[in-house]
Amino acid sequence: MSPLQSKFRETALASELVTEEQLRQAIQLIVQSRGGDPNIATEVNEKKVAQQLVEMKIISAYQADQLLTGRTKLNLGPYIITDWIGQGGMGQVFKAVHEMLGRESAVKVLPLHKTTPEAIENFRREIRTQAKLDHPNLVRAFDAGEDGNVHYLVVEYIPGTDLRRLVRSKGKLSVQQAANIIKQSAEGLSHAHERGLIHRDIKPGNILVTPDGVSKLSDLGLAFYLNDASDPRAGKIVGTADYLSPEQIQTPQHITHASDIYSLGCTLYYAVTGKVPFPGGTPKSKARRHLHETPWHPRRFNEEVSDDFVDLIGDMMEKNPRERVQSAAEVAERLAPWAADDSPLLREDMGDRPRWMPAPISSPDSQDTDPNDVVTEMAMSEISDTSQSSIHATMTDDSSISGQHMKPPPPLSTVEQYKMAAHLDDNTTFSIAALFVTAIVCLAIGILVGFIAGYLMGK
Repeated sequence: MSPLQSKFRETALASELVTEEQLRQAIQLIVQSRGGDPNIATEVNEKKVAQQLVEMKIISAYQADQLLTGRTKLNLGPYIITDWIGQGGMGQVFKAVHEMLGRESAVKVLPLHKTTPEAIENFRREIRTQAKLDHPNLVRAFDAGEDGNVHYLVVEYIPGTDLRRLVRSKGKLSVQQAANIIKQSAEGLSHAHERGLIHRDIKPGNILVTPDGVSKLSDLGLAFYLNDASDPRAGKIVGTADYLSPEQIQTPQHITHASDIYSLGCTLYYAVTGKVPFPGGTPKSKARRHLHETPWHPRRFNEEVSDDFVDLIGDMMEKNPRERVQSAAEVAERLAPWAADDSPLLREDMGDRPRWMPAPISSPDSQDTDPNDVVTEMAMSEISDTSQSSIHATMTDDSSISGQHMKPPPPLSTVEQYKMAAHLDDNTTFSIAALFVTAIVCLAIGILVGFIAGYLMGK
């Protein structure tokens, strides 16, 4: 094997994801595919070997990319990381398999740079919160642990996509599809509400949809219990700007279950229109619009929406929480006829107050969805000047095995970072060696020139 292959071999074996025999089989298959010439074995590069191991289903494409970068640790405790899922409100989320049980799970990791005492307590609070919930329409928690100083939460892995991605890729949903998804989410939310919990971050990105149409509410990282003064986030404006209830903005220290109903109404609006209620603008301007403006009428974007369905969305999005639908159970009950593709509910008299912004005589359609392709949580600085907001971005790398964006690696503990820092990579080592040789040569030249000059002056 070439030095390049030897380096990959050491990394792959050190990770314990690959055996020596599997490496030999991979190289042998590559050689056979090229005519069987044994001399070709010395020309097989490490990327070809990694690709072959993926095709043999020994490692995943994500694991291959990580091994090619020289990373050997791809586990958190007993969980073997197989892929990167995305970025949640509390940190990165990875797909993993339990080493002994073989069960696929999602592992939520608190980033090392956020391991402040407050962040760790919030993370532990999320773990305890999810452990108390058990409902088919809520993402279940399985386990939690620490690897070094990396804190992680293991939850149910849900195949499929989230509602936000579904709408962005397929367009607005039919009334029946949207009703089905939101009804199930409301049933899960009702289970949480019955236990005194407020989610505080209901949005399309936190509703997971399986291929067979099951909806599960996820990401309870911002949730807190009613009247829990010990929660350090109590009284702070937290959530996502497109789905914040007016009371979350005005009186965040006095929110109730009705706040989640408003956010779920915004989510239902998004599902049937393909647009957030107040598109465009900054989080601060969105907050003002949630307080003082009404969205476009849903039928402007979806002619299928009936008056009764529009009234239900409006009842969920009432700005005054006392005039809003009062329970998630009632939301599920009122959505049931559409979810079952049955006859709609009787129209209720909602009075003469205008609920939707009238369409202008001539106006281009507003932005289809929220402008951010990544999760952005909104904090007080977007309304006042007292807190922080964060934006997560990813880098691209066309050389990855999967052919997609380069996915971030599992976090290293501080101890592991120190260990890695004790070893210089090849490029750094070469640069230092070259600099040292250059200095020696210059010094030798200087001594020689000085000797010659002294000799000539002596004559």
